[in-house]
Amino acid sequence: MRLRSAYSSKEGRIMNLSTATVIVAAFVAFGMLPGTSQAMSDDEAKIETLENSFIAAFNAKDVDAIMKCYVPGASLVVFDLTPPRQYLGADAYRKDWQDFFAILKGPPKVWISDLHVEAVGNLGYGHSIQGVSGTNMKGEPIELVVRVTRGYHKVDGNWLIAHEHVSVPVDLATGKPDLMSKP
Repeated sequence: MRLRSAYSSKEGRIMNLSTATVIVAAFVAFGMLPGTSQAMSDDEAKIETLENSFIAAFNAKDVDAIMKCYVPGASLVVFDLTPPRQYLGADAYRKDWQDFFAILKGPPKVWISDLHVEAVGNLGYGHSIQGVSGTNMKGEPIELVVRVTRGYHKVDGNWLIAHEHVSVPVDLATGKPDLMSKP
């Protein structure tokens, strides 16, 4: 049996059509092609509930409740705004949350918009825009808008955040972050 190939001028290489079929099937499964939007699955609704639990815990400055949203142990990987470059494991990320809340006077306020989640099997991903406001210990206002991308893993029937990447756009001409990014 001979497989037909498709030439991709952008990549400058030949792609096996069976590979292309798998790629298209993956895009359809994740609703990423125009006209293929799907109703939200039960798993996707549970991930949205997880996100709402995270927001409630954040607004309450409840580190224990926040950490219940993440996979326990060493497998958690987080790329946060603040150094170090990465947090490996739940214990390291718990300390990051404790340090963050220690600089705030009173409770913060976080909001989430543009949340999009997808789930297939025991894996899912999501992305959103999140805003944070509060007051630091000097009484100065803190406000920023971040981009959040998360990888989810279903563990014992419960969805948890297994990977997180928080970022802001950077003005390449000045090297300064855009902490109030707008579309």
